[in-house]
Amino acid sequence: MAMLHYLNGQDYTTPNPEVERQELINLEKETARAIQQANGTFFRRVYADDFVGTLSHGQPVTKLGLIEAVEKSDFKFDSFAATDINVKSFRDTAVVTSLWSSRAHYHGEILVAQMRVMHVYLRTSRGWKAVAGQATALPPYKPHPM
Repeated sequence: MAMLHYLNGQDYTTPNPEVERQELINLEKETARAIQQANGTFFRRVYADDFVGTLSHGQPVTKLGLIEAVEKSDFKFDSFAATDINVKSFRDTAVVTSLWSSRAHYHGEILVAQMRVMHVYLRTSRGWKAVAGQATALPPYKPHPM
């Protein structure tokens, strides 16, 4: 059942919870695809200007820093996937957790890595925007730009 909301002086209708959940799952999968393809455009569109996050090696990152890490990485990804995606919605906020798995070439080496990732999304009049993120590397620990 759709619900009417009022945000920033405008009415908008939210989709039913399953449609909303699928939209957030798709955003997580698109995030992984954008990283694999070194596509900063996705992050410019979906991540809030005031996004804050922590990369898997503990480095704090802003939206611009994340875009730079994605576009200028020495890693060439053969694969990068988001799986085990879970969505918890709270009105206009959603917390999405997932497992990121990647295989990349880095300075002649093949690196396989996994990490647990959490993103916080805020529903805006322009759709969902990622406002915060946290990545935690899983053993064995390998260097990774994300």
